[in-house]
Order: sequence, then C-alpha cells, then structure tokens
Amino acid sequence: MASIGVLGLGAVGSQLAHLLSTSKNKTPVFLYDANISKTASLIDELEENFFASQNPRIEDEEISILIITSPPGQHLEVAQRAIKKGISVISTSDRISDVTGLLKLKPLADEKNVSIVVGAGFSPGLTCVLAHFAAKEFDYIDEIHIAKDGTGGPACAKQHHRAIKRPSLDWWDGKWVRRPGGSGRELVWFPEPVAGSDCYRAALPEALLLQPLFPDSSRITSRLSATRQDRFTAWLPMLTPPHNDGGIGAVRVEVRGRLENERTTRVLGAVSSPSTATAIVVQTITEMLKGTTIGPSTGGIASIVDSTDFLNIIKQSAIKIVEFDGSTK
Repeated sequence: MASIGVLGLGAVGSQLAHLLSTSKNKTPVFLYDANISKTASLIDELEENFFASQNPRIEDEEISILIITSPPGQHLEVAQRAIKKGISVISTSDRISDVTGLLKLKPLADEKNVSIVVGAGFSPGLTCVLAHFAAKEFDYIDEIHIAKDGTGGPACAKQHHRAIKRPSLDWWDGKWVRRPGGSGRELVWFPEPVAGSDCYRAALPEALLLQPLFPDSSRITSRLSATRQDRFTAWLPMLTPPHNDGGIGAVRVEVRGRLENERTTRVLGAVSSPSTATAIVVQTITEMLKGTTIGPSTGGIASIVDSTDFLNIIKQSAIKIVEFDGSTK
C-alpha cells in the first residue's frame, strides 16, 4: 500500500492531515513538524493509520509520496533527497526560486520514474487548472491574467510580504520580463464576498507554470492584492505578527483568445480560505497520484492532470467556483 509523508504542519499541513483522515482507503500517513508537540497533539486527533515521524528526514520513512507544506524556501533540498529515493513529491511553495528549482529536477524524476507536482495550492495550483479549463473553449489563446487576494497561515503571509517587494516574472510578447514588485496597480473584481481590490505586480510563479502549456500566448501575468500599507511597508520586517489563518480569499483567472475568428474573453474565479483551498487541492492531487490516474511527470497541476476531471472533484469541496458574472459553476 502506498504510504504518504507530510512535512510541515502549519495552517495547510494540519488541515491536510484531517482531510487525508477522511479517505476510505486507510493509507499509512507519516507526519513531521519541527515543533514536535504540534505533531504529537495532531496525532491524538487522527485515525490509527497516522504516525509521528521522529526523523526530520521524513523521506527515510517507507513512503511513496512526500507532501511538502513547510514554509517557502525549504522545499528544494528535501525534494531532491526524496526523488533520489524514488519518492514522488508534491510541493505547495509559491516562491519562484522553489518552483524553478523543482522544475529543474525533471531529469532526475524521469530517471527515478516518479512525479513532481509543483505549485500545488490555491494560487498557483487551482488558478492554473482554471486557466487550462477555460482555455478549452477557445481555438487560440492570446492572454492569461491571474490575480489573487488573501493569505493563509503565517508562512503564506510572510511570503505575500516578500513577494510584493520583489520583481514580477511575466511572459510578454514571447519573452520573460521582470517589472518592479508593487507596480502596475489594477482594480480587480473577485467573486463575492471579496469584490474589488487593488492588485499589483509581485514575484509570483504562475507564468512559469502556464507558459509551457500555452507557448504561443503573447502574455501571461499574475498580480497580488495589497493595501497601501502593504506596499509602503514591504521593505520593512512585518510590523505585526501574521494571523494563524488569514480568513477568506479569492482568485480570478481571465483568459483571452479567439473562437471562430472572434476575439472573446472568459473569466473564472474561486472563493475559499487560501489555506483550506490549498489543503483540498493537495488532497485531490494526492488521491489522483495514489490511484495511478496519472503517470510519472513533472510540472504544475494543470500540466499533469486533466483540468475537467480535477475540477469535477474540487466542486464537491468547500471551494466555490464561479463564472465572471458570479453564477456558481
């Protein structure tokens, strides 16, 4: 029986553990967090198939899938060790350096016949799946624009703070372009109850994950919502400690292209707590990996699974997916 390891029990990891406990297939699950007491208390709440790993090198356990939900910047080294042991990896990091590094491990993953799922979260992750799904209605895709509002746990809030001050990475007229973080203000309308929010360029990895799927597109961009205070204090340490969970958030995906020689646009969105949405996304891709629905591959979720199949599963969860007019899909 394929067993699972979860490294990092913050806002996402702890919710993921509870979601995995609802699985009908009682797969052994090993949990590890640097805070040993957190691991122990979580184990007490879960089923008998959950075990506390005593080894920081959780990849040394008898696992076939390693889910890394630790803070961004801590994914690449452990992922490389796991892949060398023939363990598939699912990473929730939205840091560009993590995403780039993990994608470069593809030759090693191919050699070991394992998968690397990169950017498995609310954004990137679900956003990329929504973009791929929306694109199915077009004959030709010209532009994809993604925006995100809200943060999950403390690690997510810190990454948000870091991203807004670093250059964006956009696909623009056939080449990679970097622009200053915090620039390019745009009022974006998200699904209710988030509604309108000012969004700005930031160091986000969506374009890296979507460009291989749409190499002929002219523009792929992503933006992050931010307040005036967020922008003005981006170069300082966070002034107040982040909340354990940032509450409700939303994503918006706008796809532009041509259908029967007419230019058209389709906009999809989703609403959820970002940490909850990420846990649901990870649980879904984990079940698909366990069930051998997909073969060994490396990339973002949209390049690994069928977007229609994935969204059909997601729609049964606590994530609300809507069309641009607000109607539930």
